[in-house]
Amino acid sequence: MDRRPIVGVSTYLVDASWSDWRDRRVALVPERYTAYVQNSGGIAVLLPPDAPERAPEVLARLDALVVAGGPDIDPAYYGQPPHPLTDVDTVERDVWESALLRAALAAGIPLLGICRGMQVLNVVCGGTLIQHLPDVVDVDVHGGTPGRYGTHVVRPVPGTLLGGLLPEPELTVPTFHHQAVDRLGTGLRVGAHAPDGTVEAVEGPGFTLGVQWHPEQGEDLRVMRALVRAATAARSLQLEPLEVG
Repeated sequence: MDRRPIVGVSTYLVDASWSDWRDRRVALVPERYTAYVQNSGGIAVLLPPDAPERAPEVLARLDALVVAGGPDIDPAYYGQPPHPLTDVDTVERDVWESALLRAALAAGIPLLGICRGMQVLNVVCGGTLIQHLPDVVDVDVHGGTPGRYGTHVVRPVPGTLLGGLLPEPELTVPTFHHQAVDRLGTGLRVGAHAPDGTVEAVEGPGFTLGVQWHPEQGEDLRVMRALVRAATAARSLQLEPLEVG
């Protein structure tokens, strides 16, 4: 019997409190991410920030990569000063996740970026971000409320990877973000939009996919199950790498 694919999931690096401990530095990720992998047939392994030069070695031991959601990537990565509402306190994650994505793209390892993860993927490929989406949309349906996800409609693009996984004309998804793709990264294409035109998915060669919403917060496993299938197939299939700047 084939072994289940090992799927690495990037983590936060934050101060947290639990039991008798207060304000301890921890590497963590919401449990819904690991359950999302496990319920889709994969084995979830957490990837705390590490030295960027170790990323290829880490990826060599994995079958797939998930870059999780979280705070904003530093806009210096795409040549812009920070917006007043941009949260840039993620130095270790920015460096580590950028290195992970570059290594995964170079090796053709199946990958999924979720929310922040999609944004980091776009930036790694040379794209830029809208730093505060409410500045450019008439009615903001993307952000949810503090501590609570919102929902809105997305429309997969027919003929894309995502359009094949989610073939319905539109679906309602869990959402929590205030940034979005502006200029698309090199080698990527749009896989879904929101009705207001916001880019909701990007994709590249092989199984390279980013979604702006939070599929791990819902019950629809199709995207993660597809990543697990691609990871299984990738053991014996050389995927075309994506060149990044």
